[in-house]
Amino acid sequence: MKKLVIITAIALTLVAGPAGWQIGASELANSELQDDMQDLASQNGSRIGLAAPKSDDELRAIVVHKALGYGIELDPAQISVQHTGSGITAQIHLAAYYTVAVNLLVASVNLHFTPSVHGRQAGAAGVAS
Repeated sequence: MKKLVIITAIALTLVAGPAGWQIGASELANSELQDDMQDLASQNGSRIGLAAPKSDDELRAIVVHKALGYGIELDPAQISVQHTGSGITAQIHLAAYYTVAVNLLVASVNLHFTPSVHGRQAGAAGVAS
């Protein structure tokens, strides 16, 4: 009976280990992409006059490039860009939707991710509040 428990535990580890690794790696990549999207949406360079504001197409292209760095394949059509306000009070909302397939030994499971961020609004002195 003890051998059966050990064999079952090893089998479960061999099945759950790679699946857990794939899920964890996908979650980490999503988190990293969301952090990059937050930095992009804050548009700090344009707020202080160091860079011109980016167009929607430029923002999508940057998100696609950042996602590729994490092994996430995105199409620009999967990225939503919305603007609110103008000038110093302008905010950008970025959102993406994508699916990652996790291959288990007997089946494949699709994980759906929707990273979404709102740019920070600058305060009166031009400093993020």
